Amino acid sequence: MKDKLFQISGILILFSAILYMFSPVIAPWIMSVSVLVFSLITMKNPYPGKSIRGKRLFNFQLFSCLLMIASTYLMFKHRNEWPLVMIIGAFLMLYAVIAIPRELNKENKVQ
Repeated sequence: MKDKLFQISGILILFSAILYMFSPVIAPWIMSVSVLVFSLITMKNPYPGKSIRGKRLFNFQLFSCLLMIASTYLMFKHRNEWPLVMIIGAFLMLYAVIAIPRELNKENKVQ
């Protein structure tokens, strides 16, 4: 259930970014709810291993969530910087999501 909610909120984040071009009044509200759900689920699932690199990658995820929250704020204020902040957060999240499983596999092989 939590994984499905996480996936749906991620899709809604992308949907609201596209929707902003057509409806800049409704899109921030969809974005705020989906970023809130996405961030809460991310915070509830900390890095399970002991690796310092893995914990740093989890902190990247948290920082990415903060950037998405800032992007949502900028979206509400109708500032044009929100896509830049969102893209930076998305790249950090993508890097962390790819690197964390690799770090967990390395950590499990050592033990």
